[in-house]
Amino acid sequence: MPAPLVVLSLPGLRQQDVPQLPVLAGLAASGTSARIAHSFPCVTWPSQCNVLTGCRAEAHGIVANGFYWREKHEVEMWTAWNEVIERPQIWDTIKQQQPELKTAAWFPMLAKGCHADFVCMPAPIHKPDGSEDMWCHTKPQEFYGELLEQLGHFPLQHFWGPLAGIQSSQWIVDSAVLTAKKFTPDIWYVYLPHLDYAAQKFGPDSPQAVAALTELDGVLAKLTNQFAAIYPEPPVWLAISEYVITSVDHVAYPNRRLRETGLLHVIEEEGREQLDFENSDAWALVDHQFSHVFVRDSDPNIIAQVIQLFDGTDGLQMVLADDERQYVNLNHPRSGDVILVSTPNSWQAYYWWLDDKHAPAYARTVDIHRKPGYDPVELFFDPATRSIPLDASLVKGSHGAPAVTAEMQGALICSRANLNVDEVVPDVELHDLMLRLVGA
Repeated sequence: MPAPLVVLSLPGLRQQDVPQLPVLAGLAASGTSARIAHSFPCVTWPSQCNVLTGCRAEAHGIVANGFYWREKHEVEMWTAWNEVIERPQIWDTIKQQQPELKTAAWFPMLAKGCHADFVCMPAPIHKPDGSEDMWCHTKPQEFYGELLEQLGHFPLQHFWGPLAGIQSSQWIVDSAVLTAKKFTPDIWYVYLPHLDYAAQKFGPDSPQAVAALTELDGVLAKLTNQFAAIYPEPPVWLAISEYVITSVDHVAYPNRRLRETGLLHVIEEEGREQLDFENSDAWALVDHQFSHVFVRDSDPNIIAQVIQLFDGTDGLQMVLADDERQYVNLNHPRSGDVILVSTPNSWQAYYWWLDDKHAPAYARTVDIHRKPGYDPVELFFDPATRSIPLDASLVKGSHGAPAVTAEMQGALICSRANLNVDEVVPDVELHDLMLRLVGA
């Protein structure tokens, strides 16, 4: 049997951060380090799937952190099951080649229903009144009951929103330790989100982001020490960055532009404006530093109008349509008809209303499922209104734009020396690297 392999998926990890993370710095000193060339779009779902499948978005079909299902005129953000991934994943490959090895998927975002032997990820139960009961999807199904008894509920309020903090990563580590003691999986994929929060909220070089490194290191120390005590043979550790967060000082509002030109339509409900997906000629599903613009019936005349509207817009570096989408790995039926790509210093907000008093009620709440796009302003809290503010300029860090410079390439740290990898490793090659590390 090969040594256990533990893959740590760490969003926002930069090469320059490693010296401030003694656990990772120690692994690098005796092992291997390199940079990761992240494939566009550099956001959570596609980035994780690039690693897990060895393919880019145009092949595995995960084109953003959500989907617009055209035939139903519905947006699905953050709730999809594993079946939406259109390529085999690392646990599938290992099951085929080395069925005796046990795999654990610990908090990758599309893990529900995957073929890993052990799974855990948040799956709150949404009630008709808009409230929710905390729960986690686990495999075995009854295992969350055991975790709940020993650790309490997963702290969802610390996983995202104004209270996001180290508590969520701590719970993930504590639950992984309990799982290792009971089941001793041979291969782990563990998602620890902590570096995401302060870097987006205050900027990647802010004092808060630096403090987050120390907090994460404490969690990593506990995980590595506990696993060393549990496993008879020392695990191989592979820490990989999902993407790098860059400083931003500009925000674009593609849906407001589309509305001002009459392409986007809204439905008014009690003074609040809801986006009319079915009757809009064009609207944008935004996701950090890019967006998918969906055109009704993929009308070529409207596509041309959208291209002309955004060409040369401040904060955008690319406006791509049709086969041009292949340049950014998004030539896929699930993609928008037009892709808007931000410059590294800018990001895109989903807002379509022109007056805040007409914003939908959920705009001022942490509601990642109803908002048709990613909203990092949910990290903030406005004491005056006791709600999420509607000021997108508060955000100081973002990601998703093409990682074209060394500074935008994340870190790879492995405890095993002499890995024979290049100085810069494409993220889609990490799938095969993991197979090599377990002898497949």
